[in-house]
Amino acid sequence: MSYPSLPPADSKLPEDSLASQPNETTLTTESSNHAIESTDSDSEINPPRNLAANVADPSPKRSSANKKTLIIDAENLNDSNSLSLSDSESGYGQSFTAPPWYYQGVIELLKPFYRLSVWRRSKDNENYQDEVAQRFGHRYPNRPIAAFNPIDSDLMGDGCNKQNLGNDLDNQGPLASRLALSNRDGSMALSQSHKGVIWCHAVSLGETNTVAPLLEALMAAGFSIWLTNTTQTGFARGEKLFASQIAKGVVSHSYVPIDSDKVIDEFLAHVQPIAALFVETELWASILSKLAAQKIPSILVNGRLSEASFKRYQKISRISAGMMRNLSLIIAQDADSAKRFRQLGAASAKIRLSGSLKWVISTPSLLVKDNQNQFGSTGPNLGMDADIDANGKDTDSSSSFNQSEGVSTATSALNSRPIWVAASTHEGEEAIALEVHQRLLANDGLSDSLLILVPRHPERFDSVAQLIERSGLRMARRSLGETIIADTQVYLADSMGELMRWYQLAQVALVGGSLVKVGGHNPIEALSLATPVVMGPYTQSCHEVVRHLQALGALYQISSGLPPQQMSGLLHDQLLFWLTHPTEARRAGLLGLSEVKQQQRILPQQLEIIVDVIKRSNLTKTNQA
Repeated sequence: MSYPSLPPADSKLPEDSLASQPNETTLTTESSNHAIESTDSDSEINPPRNLAANVADPSPKRSSANKKTLIIDAENLNDSNSLSLSDSESGYGQSFTAPPWYYQGVIELLKPFYRLSVWRRSKDNENYQDEVAQRFGHRYPNRPIAAFNPIDSDLMGDGCNKQNLGNDLDNQGPLASRLALSNRDGSMALSQSHKGVIWCHAVSLGETNTVAPLLEALMAAGFSIWLTNTTQTGFARGEKLFASQIAKGVVSHSYVPIDSDKVIDEFLAHVQPIAALFVETELWASILSKLAAQKIPSILVNGRLSEASFKRYQKISRISAGMMRNLSLIIAQDADSAKRFRQLGAASAKIRLSGSLKWVISTPSLLVKDNQNQFGSTGPNLGMDADIDANGKDTDSSSSFNQSEGVSTATSALNSRPIWVAASTHEGEEAIALEVHQRLLANDGLSDSLLILVPRHPERFDSVAQLIERSGLRMARRSLGETIIADTQVYLADSMGELMRWYQLAQVALVGGSLVKVGGHNPIEALSLATPVVMGPYTQSCHEVVRHLQALGALYQISSGLPPQQMSGLLHDQLLFWLTHPTEARRAGLLGLSEVKQQQRILPQQLEIIVDVIKRSNLTKTNQA
């Protein structure tokens, strides 16, 4: 799958023709208002991600009689005035567009097959009955009813940044002082300034990680969250990321309901969201129509639309156009995506460029390695289940290398060894990593190097272990509590939610999903720890970020179009260079860390846009009442 090059961040989009589009299904037309569309994602698919994309569109092809110009000036993004939308621009009070008559018919026909796919995939899971009930509208968790004080650290997500991310809806002073409530015993109480429930849909693990900092910021501003996922890996990640908030009633979590009118009516009646956020992908025609009909603003955050997805949605132009008319706003992560949204019918007034949330790190830098001791004086015990705080320290006192019983061998085995991590790997990538590691071991000075191998999906853990065994390399497994010893050559990190720990330990990181045609996973996490990154040629899902980091010298990307043997050779050569030149590796990592820190402004910028949309929507409803 090929993707076009992106223009520089400060460039203007070229003039572009906009075809006229039928408006037959618009119940009350307002021709100035159009909305958003849908994209694809890089995470794995079990059932079809978007049934809407599988529905044939019998409507006639759109003509190109009318032409409009799209000019989005990225320089204006730094002007706070450009973040505000007038009511006419943002479509408050706009009509809604019902999906074509055949859409719901196809959805109903596909429901039994979707139910079967859920059964095949999940029948052995403990939460199978809950999953079915949530997907088909039979039963949901309790609605979140509490907002919390951001100073209550127990309610914040892993490593959440508790700084003031901006004013709340009323702009009445510092966030902490407005939300803080103190019990008589001095403990922090739940805030009474609850502003309502925001529904956020994140398809899988990658989207959940991406949106987590934004959700934490929204909670800090007084909102509760209802989080939905499509895939099991995304659901498991959401459960782990927001475990404390779920326990305290700040977050409710479920699988996404199927796009059936009756199911969506029941879901919205139960959740009662004041706004809906969709992360990067997977918009559904009935869901968006129902939200628009109830005047609930819907926002595409971190919007990304590849050339391939754009062509697919052009084939169902009637459905796509309706979805775009129903959406309130697109926050696009790059100029090419913004242009494609516009070509599908989204009005310029409803598109905002704000960079990618992939730059924003929910877990801050754990530890920046120094020249004398690249792992610090202490670190996590890889044979135990340690926790890491926001300063990169091991919070489990029993798991410090220098204090824990039985880990002295691990201390000497790690502190003096070259270590690299192959992270979030997919089928085909582990074999490449193991072959490259065998070649590294044959080099002088790298005979004691260690590979930490982190497969992306838990269902592949055992098969990857078998692959390591067949390679002849000596292995220790995280899931078995096996500690790294002096002759361990590969450490299989077959666990979930610990990736930052492995990035912390490594001198170099290979970020997976990039050596095979998956699209590449987020390199920012590794660079937030000043760990330089190597990626393969397949980085469609984060192309703009990768290109930027490569230009800085913080990331090395293997060129596309190379045979597997040559690609493996280039991976070996770059790893060899950075592992044998730690000063250069450190320099590259610190360049990346500096850029990551600079890009954190994206979070408060997107937060301001979302809060403005919600505020204006509430004002419009109040005036109409």
